[in-house]
Amino acid sequence: MSAVITAAEVHKQYNEVVTAFRRLIPDPALRMAFSRQVDGYIRQYAFGVWQADSASSITPRHVEFYNAIYSNGSQAPSALYWEVASGVANFDLFQPPAFFQDLRQYDRMRSTTLARRFADQLTLLLLLFAAVDGVVSESEAGFVNSCNDILLELCDKDGLHSDRPSLRADQFTAPRPGQTAAPAVKKEAAPKEEDRPQEPEPTLEQLLEQLDELCGLDRVKKDVKSLINLVKVRKLREEAGLPVPPMSLHLVFMGNPGTGKTTVARLLAKIYHAVGVLSQGQLVEVDRSGLVAGFVGQTALKTQEAVQKAIGGVLFIDEAYALVNADNANDFGHEAIEVILKNMEDHRKDLIVIVAGYTDRMEQFIHANPGLESRFNKYFFFEDYDGKQLMEIFRSMCKKNGYTLSEGGEKFMEKDLQALYEERDENFGNARDVRNLFEQAVARQADRVSQLEAPTKEQLMELWPEDLEEKEV
Repeated sequence: MSAVITAAEVHKQYNEVVTAFRRLIPDPALRMAFSRQVDGYIRQYAFGVWQADSASSITPRHVEFYNAIYSNGSQAPSALYWEVASGVANFDLFQPPAFFQDLRQYDRMRSTTLARRFADQLTLLLLLFAAVDGVVSESEAGFVNSCNDILLELCDKDGLHSDRPSLRADQFTAPRPGQTAAPAVKKEAAPKEEDRPQEPEPTLEQLLEQLDELCGLDRVKKDVKSLINLVKVRKLREEAGLPVPPMSLHLVFMGNPGTGKTTVARLLAKIYHAVGVLSQGQLVEVDRSGLVAGFVGQTALKTQEAVQKAIGGVLFIDEAYALVNADNANDFGHEAIEVILKNMEDHRKDLIVIVAGYTDRMEQFIHANPGLESRFNKYFFFEDYDGKQLMEIFRSMCKKNGYTLSEGGEKFMEKDLQALYEERDENFGNARDVRNLFEQAVARQADRVSQLEAPTKEQLMELWPEDLEEKEV
């Protein structure tokens, strides 16, 4: 590690992580339960981390770190050495916090991702305490990963899946002074890239067809095509020996969740490749947890690793505004931004960065750093889907998955989705809400059809109004 963190800095970082997560919880009762319980659970988990590190004995520094575990409004602990040493020795098994069940229940009802986000934040916090001696050992990382695995398994059982990989602790491990790194496990040789059959890359015309097939997004589609025309003309001017003024191709996507921002970003990465702007055209999707580490000296490394994967393609930063903490100029998110800005300059010919999030928060994010303002001057606005578009999305999900709507089901869903749009609030999830409704309908239809003695193919496919109607919990 590049610097030794103090107990005061540990408390500061711990409190910031807990406070930031608390703000993400919309439900007051759930937020209060989290606030009451989180400090106690994290103290127990710190014991588990230190117990896992059999190569290190408990020191007064461990006691200082333990006493730094408290959040705003909570009392600071005042444990003595023997109490911490006894707690480490007697730690048994990791048990998920009681509020984690409530987070999962809320996620199921509202199609949010609070539980999985907490799993990532817990990994960052436990790494903070693993670094008490300046090193995250392999055994400590193994314990942290096992805690994360237990939480994610509960999420998977509840059907709370994610499109992005979870944060893993072993990427932060390092050998102790005087030790060599553990030998790498031999893996069966993967087929060479040249031995694999290569699928033909889509043409620009095919990619534009895919863009046009997306529901709604008329304004975005027009903006994308204008951007492509601009890039094409620039290349023609270069070939003709004409001057080409500098132009930034980095983009800001502004809009609510579920409006297709990630889908468009993935298409744009391929389009940039098809027109010769990027050498590969892959999309690397991250958010704050994928860029920012929980202790000193690791954020730059973690952010650089994400950028390296994106070179030749697009780095897509979702909820990018979370990198800016207006209350703390020393927040590690600022370090991540500086690393990204440097790479945007160093790899300006083969790296595109797209930042995305809520409209008002993204404006604040861009204006928070002069470097961001100078590099991000193209904005794409993703509007909410209206009732008819939501219905079109629902029909496409039915078609793709082999379901049909009965006449009554069609009328019910049109009315229900129109009401969903008209009554939308800050939790409105657009296409995500539609996907959630579809999955719930499929589950209810399965309960109904399973009672039939010999259901026909049509019965296996058809969704009735009773399948589509949400039941009171």
